[in-house]
Amino acid sequence: MGVQNIKRSSIWKIRLSTATMTLIPAAVGINYVAKAFAEGLKLPVWLGTLGTFLASMLAGPVAGAISGFINNVIYGLTLSPVSTVYAITSIGIGITVGVLHAKGWFSSAKKVFVSAIIIAIVSAVISTPLNVIFWGGQTGIPWGDSIFAAMIANHIPVWISSFTDEFILDILDKVVVAYLAFFIYRQLPQRMIRFFRDDK
Repeated sequence: MGVQNIKRSSIWKIRLSTATMTLIPAAVGINYVAKAFAEGLKLPVWLGTLGTFLASMLAGPVAGAISGFINNVIYGLTLSPVSTVYAITSIGIGITVGVLHAKGWFSSAKKVFVSAIIIAIVSAVISTPLNVIFWGGQTGIPWGDSIFAAMIANHIPVWISSFTDEFILDILDKVVVAYLAFFIYRQLPQRMIRFFRDDK
């Protein structure tokens, strides 16, 4: 019982060690480059949470949440002011990924898919009110917003239309990012993974 309690609480602990202090900027950099790449190529996904996923998987939900938050602020100040609004969404994603990973939901390809759906739901729930408040319910991704426009034209309430727009995009984005993170994580040396695990 005592061991289980230690494991359960340890995922929420974060030490500002050299390892963690190095990981967070690296995760922010991965997020930044991936998101800029997706926007530059007009991809139907954001990709801006890849570093957040990896930080959460390696060092826990707090490290992932911090990485996501910092990235949104920096990206918002440099390339797209819109990004800053969604810093709270990145915090939610970082926490969700860290918890799911700690519970073994990134241990197989099948479980990764389920995890991606859960993360997409969390992301959509947090983002939808922001979309409605700041952008009238749209996401900024053309094909997703076309779905929103069609639903509005058919007199479907803004909140439902906005959530549908966001959720469809989030499913695609989070499935892609989750499998990328899963593949990258499995390629990392076990020594590195144990290092971060012990550091928590």
